[in-house]
Amino acid sequence: MEKVKVPEQSPEERAKNFKEVCLGYSEEDAKKEACRCLNCKVPNCRKGCPVSINIPGFIAEIKEGNYEKAYQIISEDSNLPAVCGRVCPQETQCEGKCIKGMMGDAISIGKLERFVADYAREHNLNVDTEIKKNGIKIAVVGSGPAGLTCAGDLAKMGYDVTIFEALHKAGGVLTYGIPEFRLPKDTVVNNEVEKIKKLGVKFEYNVIVGKTITIDQLIKDEGFRAIFIGSGAGNPKFMGIPGENLNNVFSANEFLTRVNLMKASSDEYDTPVSIGKKVAVVGGGNVAMDAARTSLRLGAETTIIYRRSLEELPARKEEVHHAEEEGVKFELLTNPIKINSDENGNVTSITCVKMELGEPDESGRRSPIEVKGSEFDLDVDMVIMSLGTSQIDVIAKNTPGLETNKWKCIIVDDVTGQTSRKEIFAGGDVTSGASTVILAMEAGKKAAKGIDEYIKTSNN
Repeated sequence: MEKVKVPEQSPEERAKNFKEVCLGYSEEDAKKEACRCLNCKVPNCRKGCPVSINIPGFIAEIKEGNYEKAYQIISEDSNLPAVCGRVCPQETQCEGKCIKGMMGDAISIGKLERFVADYAREHNLNVDTEIKKNGIKIAVVGSGPAGLTCAGDLAKMGYDVTIFEALHKAGGVLTYGIPEFRLPKDTVVNNEVEKIKKLGVKFEYNVIVGKTITIDQLIKDEGFRAIFIGSGAGNPKFMGIPGENLNNVFSANEFLTRVNLMKASSDEYDTPVSIGKKVAVVGGGNVAMDAARTSLRLGAETTIIYRRSLEELPARKEEVHHAEEEGVKFELLTNPIKINSDENGNVTSITCVKMELGEPDESGRRSPIEVKGSEFDLDVDMVIMSLGTSQIDVIAKNTPGLETNKWKCIIVDDVTGQTSRKEIFAGGDVTSGASTVILAMEAGKKAAKGIDEYIKTSNN
C-alpha cells in the first residue's frame, strides 16, 4: 500500500547547492508506482485536477512502458506537464482524491507526470499537432502559467497568437518566482516555453502593456481581435510596521527575482543581492519557504516567523518538510511588530510578540491573538517579507470600461474568463489574487475556450 519513494539529494548536500532536490523516478520505479493504480472506472483523481488530465489513461501507458503515448495523453490537457509535475499541490488535488489514499498512500500522480514529461524532453518527443491556421490575431499579456496555457490552446485552435511580456525572459513566476532547486529553468521552464513557440506563438519582450502600449492600441492599431490578460499579481504586501524601509529589508518577490531571473547567486553575474548572516523570513506560504530555503543556500542562518502554528502553515507539507530537513528554523505563533537598526540604518534585530490561537476567522482559520507582555528581540541582519501580493493595476487604469473589484482584481465570468469588455478576457492571479500555478493554468484554458467561442459568434 506504500508508494514507491522518489530519490532526493540528502539534506546536508542540497542545503549547499541549487540543484533540484527531487531526483525523479527511474523507469523501473515509475512502472512499479504506476502498477499501484487501480484504474478506477470513476476516476476521482481526474475530477481533482484543475485542467482535467486523463490521469488513469497516462498511468496505464506507463505500466506498459508506452511513455510516448502517456505523454500524448497528458499533452491533450496540459501545456506544462514538467512544471505541474514539480510544483502542483497534488496532495490537495488529484492525489487528495485518489482512492488508494483512503487505504494507504495515494498514487504519486505528480511524480509520474514529471517522469513522463522529463522522458519526453530527454528523448526529444513531440506531440504531432495538425494546426489549420485561421489568420485571426489574438494577444496574450503575460507569459506566466495562465498566459502560456491560454496561448498554447489558442495556437492549437489555429489562432495567430502573440504574447507580450514585461520582462526580458518568458515564464513569469515560473522563471522569477520559483527557485532553481524546485523548478530548473534551463532544462524545464525554457523547454516548456520552446514547446509553445513551436506551436507558432510569437513572443514580444520588454513590453509593459498599459504603459508601453495600451490594450486599445493593440486592438485598434495592431488588429488583435481579442486580448487575454494574464499579467499576475506582482505587487508585494508589507505589514506597515516600523523599520520596513531599512537597509536589508526585502520583499520575497524582489529577493527571489534577483536570485532566479537575474542569477544573483552566481559569481558569474554582477547582480548585487545582500545576504545577511542571520535572516528572518516573515510568512508561512510556499513563497516564504522558497525565500527561506534560498537564503539558507546562500549561507545564512534562516528563521521563518509565522503567527500561527505548524498545523496552520499554508505552504505545502513537502516544502515545509524539506525546509526543516535543510536546517531552516521556525518561530511559530510569533508576529513581528518592529524592525530595529543601527545608526546607519542597517537591520540589527526584529522585535516580535508571541501569539495564541483564538476563534476561527471568516476563512475558518483560527485567529491569532497577541499574548500581552511577550515581546522579545530576535537577532537578525536581514528581513524578507513574504506576505502575499496584490495587483499592479496599470492595465485596468489605462483600459476604459474594464471593471475591477475592491481588491483591484479584474472581474471576469467564471466560465469563460470574459471581462466587462467583451473582447477582453483575463485569468490567473490578476483576477483572483495570488494563487497556484495550476489554477492559473485552469483559468488560461477556460479563457482560450471563451475567446474561441467569442470569435466564432462575433459579428466583428
